[in-house]
Amino acid sequence: MFTSRNISAHPEFFILLGIPGLENSQFWIAFPFCAMYIVAVVGNITTLHIIRIDRTLHEPMYLFLAMLAVTDLVLSSSTQPKMLAILWFHAHEIGYHACLIQVFFIHAFSSVESGVLMAMALDRYVAICFPLRHSSILTTSVVMRLGAVVMLRGLLWVSPFCLMISRMPFCPNKVIPQSYCEHMAVLKLLCADTTVNRGYGLFVAFSVVGFDIVIISVSYVMILRAVLRLPSGEARFKAFGTCASHICVILVLYIPALFTFLTHRFGHHVPRVVHVMFANVYLLVPPMLNPIIYGVRTKQIRDRVIQGCCGKDS
Repeated sequence: MFTSRNISAHPEFFILLGIPGLENSQFWIAFPFCAMYIVAVVGNITTLHIIRIDRTLHEPMYLFLAMLAVTDLVLSSSTQPKMLAILWFHAHEIGYHACLIQVFFIHAFSSVESGVLMAMALDRYVAICFPLRHSSILTTSVVMRLGAVVMLRGLLWVSPFCLMISRMPFCPNKVIPQSYCEHMAVLKLLCADTTVNRGYGLFVAFSVVGFDIVIISVSYVMILRAVLRLPSGEARFKAFGTCASHICVILVLYIPALFTFLTHRFGHHVPRVVHVMFANVYLLVPPMLNPIIYGVRTKQIRDRVIQGCCGKDS
């Protein structure tokens, strides 16, 4: 039972521990994290720049890729600078409002990323199943509307997280045993019944990710049926090749995200260090790998990068 003496409206700050269990190694662990963050920032900015300057890339697939790059920049930048400050400079304190802002950006843009991948699956479905009508179905205005809907969904669905937390009292404990503020981690510091918060978190997870995975799965079932009907093996291979990058990106996002989600709620026997490392991987590895995957698999982007590195005129 908590009394009014040990409950406060909200603390001035929280303490982020970084990577509990690896305190003696945190300084060195920060270097690969920093390298991955630099790759993520440079890769996604390069992708955005190439798509912006090359008008031949102003097509649905690349517009969605630009949205993915912006989302990845926001996701990685919402956590990594603070995490590096913790690991290198022992800057463990984070202000109350800064923590809630971090919660908002992490969850809102994770939702946006999932939605963009869903939109990209729809684009691949239309491109392969209705190739002659692709440009008339997915016009620039339709792509922009899809992007706006995905963004609004993320903002509206996640805003109640922070609003509900801000109205609840906190216990004296201010320690968050990881390197960034996450919804479930902050809930554990509340001195109140968090059943509604947890229930709403599950609703958002299943309504957002569940819906997106269903649309992605249905899209690829239809794509597979269409590809298998193609007369030549070369045509089938080419069609599968256009989807390979997208499938890789989906796996890179959802596998660590699913592990993090399940361990937060049910993985009580998973070592904390494993959970924390996967939580960091979930927010850093997809932003790092996405531009690499699309850069390697997409000829137009790959050629632009090579031209830029060789100093040739486009």
